Amino acid sequence: MSIEANVNQGADAVPMFLRDVWYMAALASDFARGAMRRVILLGEPVVIGRMRDDRVFALRDICPHRGVPLSAGRVMTENTVECPYHGWRFRGDGVCSAIPSLVDGQDMDPARIRVRAYPAREQDGLIWIYMAANDRSSDTPKSEPPKVGVPNAKVRWVESQTFRCNIDHAVIGLMDPAHAPYVHGRWWWKVSPRLKEKHYAPLPTGFVMTRHQPSKPAYKMFGGDVSTEITFELPSIRFENIAGTVMGRRIDVVGLTTCTPIDAETTQVTQIFYWPGWMSFLKPFFMLLGPIFLSDDRKMVELQREGLKFNPNLMLIQDSDVPAMWYHRLKKAWADAVASGKPFVNPITERTLRWRS
Repeated sequence: MSIEANVNQGADAVPMFLRDVWYMAALASDFARGAMRRVILLGEPVVIGRMRDDRVFALRDICPHRGVPLSAGRVMTENTVECPYHGWRFRGDGVCSAIPSLVDGQDMDPARIRVRAYPAREQDGLIWIYMAANDRSSDTPKSEPPKVGVPNAKVRWVESQTFRCNIDHAVIGLMDPAHAPYVHGRWWWKVSPRLKEKHYAPLPTGFVMTRHQPSKPAYKMFGGDVSTEITFELPSIRFENIAGTVMGRRIDVVGLTTCTPIDAETTQVTQIFYWPGWMSFLKPFFMLLGPIFLSDDRKMVELQREGLKFNPNLMLIQDSDVPAMWYHRLKKAWADAVASGKPFVNPITERTLRWRS
């Protein structure tokens, strides 16, 4: 088969947002003790914050009393969130701990009132939120957030931009192996298309472009023996694991790209890099070029919107669009597993892909 229709169209369309998965929601460094802020995740209002005891939390940002956003209130010394309207207080697990207006003799137990609490993890300098399929479930998450595969991982550089497109177009645009000469090409960054051949293998919830020597000149900064491995796992997480030798020292550099759906038409795309502290000389390079290249991708999906307004039938071709096909198949398999309660089965098989870029 040389052409495949967009599998996310028609009667069997896959839900836009996957559930029972972790989404990268914020940088941990953005939250001092007692700080909190409102975000929209998968179309839902969420208040993310840090209690006075340093624990991160995530709650539905709507007070069940009168609907006021809890993010407009404050974090109290006893590690609760106080609603600004009537002072109702909620613990990090969503249980109401106090209703100040109650007086003696009024038979009401505040602990019977809850606001939805989302499992939250602080890991590798990031805050991850678990979006469960059952919004009333208090069960332990079925998995843990993905980990950066280097010891003592510390965020060294980050760039985040809002893409005005749905999660699928954001993910497919960023994993597309054939767009670089056209989207990112400049007089000072020319890319001549040439034949590429890469080996791919399945992962528990995604796939990996197995370790290889990269062809782009920019990788030479990581040494003459540089190699890279690129992984994608659901819902929208891409790791690039770079290894090489710089000044006689073996190094591991990890690039993490996350696509976090805000709503059906907006996605937050964040790129984070981790490297050893002594490699601070890399930061000016990333600060100069990182925002430019991510902006290139953002502008392209915004241009794409002009055609998508007319709801065209889209196509995917061999071999350069196979990662996009795999993404659709993975997403459908996961959505089906969540809906049926059956174990997820990865539909991807080992394969070598060839394209020109």
